[in-house]
Amino acid sequence: MKVKGGGSYFLISRSLGVEFGGVIAVFFYIALALSVSMYVIGFTEALFLAIPELNISFTMAATITNIVVFTFVYIGAGWTIRVQYFILAIVLAAIGSYCYGAWGQASAEILSENIQPQWTAGHSLITIFALFFPAVTGIEAGVNMSGDLKNPSRSIPLGTFLAIGFTFIVYAGIAVLMAASSSRSSLVGEAMVMQKMAWFGPIVYAGVIAATLSSALGSMMGAPRILQAFAKDNIFKRLKYYAQGSGISNEPRRAIVITFLLTQSGVLLGDLDTVAPIITMFFLLTYGTINLASFYESISANISFRPTFKLNHWSISLLGALASLVIMFLINWIWASIAIIVSTALFLGIKRAELIVQWGDVLSGYAFRRARNALLALEREKYHPKNWRPSILTLSGLAGSRMHLVKYANLLSSGRGLVSLAHFIKGDLESLSKRRKEGEKLLRGFIRDEALKAFPVVVVDDNLTYGLKAILQCHGIGGLRPNILMLGWSDDPEKRESFSDIINLTKKMEISCMILSCKQKESWEHPAGAINIWWTDSKNGAMMLLMAYLLKGNREWRDNPLRILRPVAQKADVENVEQEMKEILQGGRIEAEIVVLPTDKPLYAIKGAMPPSALLFTGFEPVDDNKGTTWLSFMEQVVDLPGDVFLTYNASDVSLED
Repeated sequence: MKVKGGGSYFLISRSLGVEFGGVIAVFFYIALALSVSMYVIGFTEALFLAIPELNISFTMAATITNIVVFTFVYIGAGWTIRVQYFILAIVLAAIGSYCYGAWGQASAEILSENIQPQWTAGHSLITIFALFFPAVTGIEAGVNMSGDLKNPSRSIPLGTFLAIGFTFIVYAGIAVLMAASSSRSSLVGEAMVMQKMAWFGPIVYAGVIAATLSSALGSMMGAPRILQAFAKDNIFKRLKYYAQGSGISNEPRRAIVITFLLTQSGVLLGDLDTVAPIITMFFLLTYGTINLASFYESISANISFRPTFKLNHWSISLLGALASLVIMFLINWIWASIAIIVSTALFLGIKRAELIVQWGDVLSGYAFRRARNALLALEREKYHPKNWRPSILTLSGLAGSRMHLVKYANLLSSGRGLVSLAHFIKGDLESLSKRRKEGEKLLRGFIRDEALKAFPVVVVDDNLTYGLKAILQCHGIGGLRPNILMLGWSDDPEKRESFSDIINLTKKMEISCMILSCKQKESWEHPAGAINIWWTDSKNGAMMLLMAYLLKGNREWRDNPLRILRPVAQKADVENVEQEMKEILQGGRIEAEIVVLPTDKPLYAIKGAMPPSALLFTGFEPVDDNKGTTWLSFMEQVVDLPGDVFLTYNASDVSLED
């Protein structure tokens, strides 16, 4: 991607999302700030070795050095970079002086004596790795300066690989040369063995001093830019103050000041061995996450992932992420665990804030890829009733105008199905196209604000039935099309004809229908009482029983008892009917109370047996007799029963025994 200010934070937040980016911004900023402390301490140690007669305390000298570093960076990145060229010349001269002097004293015999490790007490490969690792964290220096580079896409890969190659040669070459020219006792006991072996000793002191100063300047430049970029994204409101830049180059001077105070606290610790492993842990966490971002970008197949650097593969990125994690625990499993626990808590805190950011991330691309593959797999599968799930299209209106429908649709999906909230706009599409988009935006915002698991759909048509026909035909994809239409009961005589048309449309399209008559439309709350099922026939009964089971799967409905109310003729064999119902429930693996009602007037029997009733499911079969007026008249009596009432028509292949 085009890397702007913020380096690693920018990369990670734009790839893995604001939560990962926020965690890494905090950790990487602290790591860089503390690394300044480490380099300042190293600089001061070299200074005291070079000039033992300095009449000043170690802490005071380190503090003065820190102030000098702060001053250079505060002036501006341009000035600091120019100073780095001068420092580089000193470092190269020091390396050359040592190599020239040590080469004349090197021998194969000395090298063979030092070729095998002999760890001193309390040290191992892992502890030395933890101490040494901060010396190679300069790999991020280019990325951290991404906002200041003219051509980041070319400069960062080229500069990084040249730096890695050059420093590898220097580090490995000096290690071998040291082992071939110095005794083991000198290597273990003398801090400035390079100075003694060099052609011109004093230049080595200057090189060490210059190298640590260079690293301190690099980290002091990078850390404030991460804080500034993080503050600009306004993830934590209190950090907004540090987003402000100064001058034409937008220097993060406010962030530089707070970074200086943090580095000074590290300087006051004064212990290199204490600071280095903590820094290593933070850097490893950052690098592991960068690798994770690269891995996800690769496997998500996002079209936006078009790296100009072609020599990359997801397996290398995954290996890098796993290696970072493993090394963290090898260094210190306690600190590694603390780092992961703190980062997880920070991640969850940012996620809980539900921040809305204006950039995409790879997780949405990865989700798209998984959804695509799942849809294609679902398309190839032959439908079986065992895999039936509710996919409810709800005529919810706009932004909570029919909240009772919205609530019940989400309850009945019970985290196992899909819900689509539909809004119909009457009129001409050509003139109302903009209004349709605004309506969909409002509906999506409503879904987000109410924390609903649903999808919005808005359609414009001159006729409600035609508009609904279009939605039922076109909404969804593959095996994820609506199989249940949910709408609210209407007592309006003028809407009776269109109401009947809609119900008959679902029958012709073989889509189930659920009509809700809710007694508390304005402010819907969980009703008390039983979940009653008026068992009319096994076809509708199977769906009603399954929907009641899904409803009871919600925490707030678990204590509502489930009852089967089955009216039968006065002379019916009650025991046989009850046994039949028990077998149906046993086959469906659902527990419910069975109430058989011998009666000649089913409606009155149901009314007497219901209370207390929270919700009644009852089946119906659409009948096209003069627009269904006879059927609707009977339904008017049913919806007047106590509690909420769901009129249920099953058109799909719902089975209880699979």
